[in-house]
Amino acid sequence: MIYLFYLLVYGFLLTAALGLFASWVDRKVTARVQYRIGPPLLQPLIDIVKLMGKETLIPRGASRNTFLLSPVAGLSSVILASALLWVVGLRPGDGFLGDWIVAIYLLTIPSISIIVGGFASGNPLASLGSSREMKLVLAYELPFVLAALVPVIRAGLILRLGDIVVAQQIAGATATSLSGIIALIVAILCVQAKLALVPFDIPEAETEIIHGPLVDYSGSSLALYRLMKNMLLFTLPFFLVILYLGGIRLTGIHILWSVLKYLVLVAIITVIRNTNPRVRIDQALRFFWGPVTILSVIAVVLAVLGL
Repeated sequence: MIYLFYLLVYGFLLTAALGLFASWVDRKVTARVQYRIGPPLLQPLIDIVKLMGKETLIPRGASRNTFLLSPVAGLSSVILASALLWVVGLRPGDGFLGDWIVAIYLLTIPSISIIVGGFASGNPLASLGSSREMKLVLAYELPFVLAALVPVIRAGLILRLGDIVVAQQIAGATATSLSGIIALIVAILCVQAKLALVPFDIPEAETEIIHGPLVDYSGSSLALYRLMKNMLLFTLPFFLVILYLGGIRLTGIHILWSVLKYLVLVAIITVIRNTNPRVRIDQALRFFWGPVTILSVIAVVLAVLGL
């Protein structure tokens, strides 16, 4: 019963609210950088509600079931991942062996759902966007997994997120070590790509392929994808807080510190988005398979050496 509560209240309702708020912060800061006023606080929620009230159109020649179920699969995976992270963050002892693997797996499904949905639409532009998304996933997943291995190694080779949090409470946050700070930098770059934000918004490049894999989505299906993206903007930084910044504690002054850790990561993501041009897919592949992967390997080696 307690896990159902975490799934509905923390995994969905709270994560959706925080994700929409983070989306508003991102859009507001971006607008200010561009000398615009920006949207009102409730605009991300209004966008979702407005889309839910519109008709969902299915392209001629599309694979109907796959086209409609892809956003549902993506949103469901984010809800499950967020619920798992909330359980680990608030009650580290309630995690399970291997939940580290489960979290990484669940956080990969949203990108896969976009790929599948784009191909299912039958639109050439959507297929091109899905192809780019697939290449991007192949590029950033290896360094992301290697970077996520660093806190595992420092916690004593235990694939349990709760133990990673406890180990950081005893020995200090992973990011206070040399291997940890390098791994955190790599993870932030990979999260930027997972969110498909500039400079890695290649799959959804509006000026090139008209929103890429989502070009044919409308109504409630598009609303689910939008909500999924907003929730990822909370869930992915939350995952980094657990792995590298000692997790969260909602007692006393620790509440403020936990919020600040999350806001700093969102601020970094927003700054990267507003200070870089979009790169080509071949440039992204060379970047992640080259210097980013090398950095992640160095971080793993340093973690093994205890640095």
